[in-house]
Order: sequence, then structure tokens, then C-alpha cells
Amino acid sequence: MPLPLPKTAQVLPLNGPIRRVLLVDDSRLQLRIMTALLEKLGLEVQSALSAEEGLALCAEAEPDLVISDWMMPGMDGLEFCRRFRKLSRNSYGYFILLTSKSEKGEIARGLDAGADDFLTKPIASDELRARISAGARILSMERELSKKNRVISDTLAKLQAVYNDIERDLKQARNIQEALVPEHTRTFGKSRVSLLLKPCGHVGGDLVGMFSPARDRVGAYSIDVSGHGITSALVTARVAGYLSSRFPDQNLALERRDTGKHALRPPEEVGLLLNERLAADPGVSEYLTMLYFTANLRTGRIDMVQAGHPPPLLLRADGSAEFFGAGGVPIGLIDSVSYERQTIQMATGDRLLIYTDGFTEAVMKGGAMLEEEGLLALVREHDEKPSGMEFLDDLFWRLRRDMSPEVGMEDDVSAVLLEYGGK
Repeated sequence: MPLPLPKTAQVLPLNGPIRRVLLVDDSRLQLRIMTALLEKLGLEVQSALSAEEGLALCAEAEPDLVISDWMMPGMDGLEFCRRFRKLSRNSYGYFILLTSKSEKGEIARGLDAGADDFLTKPIASDELRARISAGARILSMERELSKKNRVISDTLAKLQAVYNDIERDLKQARNIQEALVPEHTRTFGKSRVSLLLKPCGHVGGDLVGMFSPARDRVGAYSIDVSGHGITSALVTARVAGYLSSRFPDQNLALERRDTGKHALRPPEEVGLLLNERLAADPGVSEYLTMLYFTANLRTGRIDMVQAGHPPPLLLRADGSAEFFGAGGVPIGLIDSVSYERQTIQMATGDRLLIYTDGFTEAVMKGGAMLEEEGLLALVREHDEKPSGMEFLDDLFWRLRRDMSPEVGMEDDVSAVLLEYGGK
């Protein structure tokens, strides 16, 4: 005959995440009583007379709730709980230990084994319902959290895929930008021009270049586009087309003569033409600083235009040094502007260093910017006086060495070095 239930157990069925319950107890009578109570709550009940049998049932179907006696022959409820926690599950399972133990030490042992709650025999139906309801709340929160974690994981996976695509595109963009500087050094008789370009990210807003329409004539430039990243890199790519060494007919700094050969335009005209092109571009708010020079390698005469760029550093063969320049208006900042030509006379053994503010505005150890005096100190630090690319690479290495590790490289770094060897 079915066992009569106390009136307190005549309650509405439970609704929530706990639907399947596993009962483990070595007492058949206890299993019958508990099964009747749980089924009255609308729950699906499986039962086992031992912990070993209970583990086997857990492997077949995951119970939402396990109610296990503590004291059982063979494997006790404590060990059963430990092994239950080691099972691979799709979701968390709530575990209640049935015990007559009420000492704090024993309860602590149960919690350490992985139990979530305890019921003291004899079991009252209203307390059983309350404990199951508490477990249901915890499982609801756990499953909601798991659901949100899955959403987060899926979103992160999608973001990672997008990031990987962007990373791949940026690497290709860097390769394209590096191709804008097809050669980093070229010798002109006894003279040499060397170029350094070090973006602070995948792509940058600095650009350097050179072109030579004749053996004793060379034009070179250093450009720094406002801002950083992809937008600046797009502007440098556009400017590179205006100053292309590979396509002289498209180069604003070159003009075709009646003989069919190309010649260097005066620097001030180049600044004006480039400003007209950039200022006329719709939707482009970026501007750039530039130092462009033409060199007569027979005479050592340098004609240059400075458009908001840092002053070039002239390193004399006798060991003296001097910064030149008068500022000027950046390219593309305003529509109508004129530029003035400046002239430097180089002697055999002199070197002219053009650089961007990635050097002078770099934050060094101690928190101060490098500035012009610091740049000169870095240049003079090397006693062996390297030349060409070795000079530029060594200068960049010493800059990175002395940078603040907390700030790091915040801006692109680039430079042009002209070494004049005379006739």
C-alpha cells in the first residue's frame, strides 16, 4: 500500500530547473518514503540502494538533484559526493546529504566533499520542499550564468575571427606600406642617402623617400601625417603616389624638360603643389608636416622647404653641429599658403639628418621628452661614427634603449640621412 503523506506535503508541484532527482539510500523504506514525497512535488525520481549503483545511474542520465544518505555500507555518502563532483556533466548538479550529524565539523567535511545542502533525519516534507526550492534557485542562477557565458564565448569567438581578419589585413597593409619605400639606401658617387622608417603600430603615418633624375641630383623627403593608424597610413599612401620614384611623370617634385628628361622642381613649388592637392581632397581632415630637400651633389648645395617639420640637423665633418629651419605651415592645413626656400651649403664629410618628432617627442626614462638636445646627444654618443643604415639603425636602437618602459614607442619614427662625399 502507498504510504500516507503528511498534510504539509500536499502542495503544488515545483516548477524550475530541478526535474530529475536521484535518491541514494541503503534503506528501502526510506527510499519509498522519499520517492512518494518527491513525486508529490511533480519530480521524476530514480533510486539506488548504494552509492556504486547511484554513480552508474548518474552516468546514464544526469540528475538535476542528488539526495544521498551519508552513512551507507561500502561507499558512504561523503565519498559518493566527491566522485559525483568529478563526473563530466553538461550542467551543475545539486547535492543534498541526508544525515543525523549536526556537528559543525561534520558539516564542514560535507561541504568540503562538494555537498550543497543537508537534511536531517527524520525529514519533514515542508523542509524538503524548501531545500529543493533553494537548490532550484541556485541552479537557475547557475544555468542563466552558463547561458550568458556561452553567449559571451560565442561573441568572443566571433570577435576573435574578426580580429584575426583585421590582423591579417593589417599585416598585408604593413607589407604594402613597406613597399612604398622600395630602397633604404642608395649611393651617388661619393655621397649616400639612407632612409629609416619604424611605425609604432602595424601601419603608420610617417613616410620617407628619395628620387634622382640625374647622377648628381637627388630629392628626398620626410613626412609625418597627423594622427596614427589606418587613416594616417592611407594619407601616406596617397602622398607616396604624388612623390613616386618609380613613376616620374606622376611625381609632383619632377618636371619633364623639352629634352624628355626629368628635372627637380624647386622645393617651394613642391610644397605649394602638394598643399593644393591635399587641401582639395574632400573629406580629408588630416594634414602633414614635411621637410623636402634637393641636393646638388657636385656643389654640396641643399635647397629645402620646411612645412611644420622639425629642424634638420647638420653634422659637420669637424665635429660641430647645427639645427636649421624656420618652421613653416604644414601641408594640407589651409588652402592658400606659400613656402620659402632655405639653403644649406655642405662640405665634404658633412651629414644632414632629417627626422620626425617621433624622435624628439619620445618620452625617455625619467618622464622628459628627448627634444633636440637629447637627439644631438644620442648622435654624438657613438665614438665609432657609423655611416649609412648602420648610423640610422644604431640611432634608433639607442632611442628605444633610453625610452620610458611605461610609455614605450607612442609615435612613428623615421629619418633621412644624407652623407656628402664631395665631387
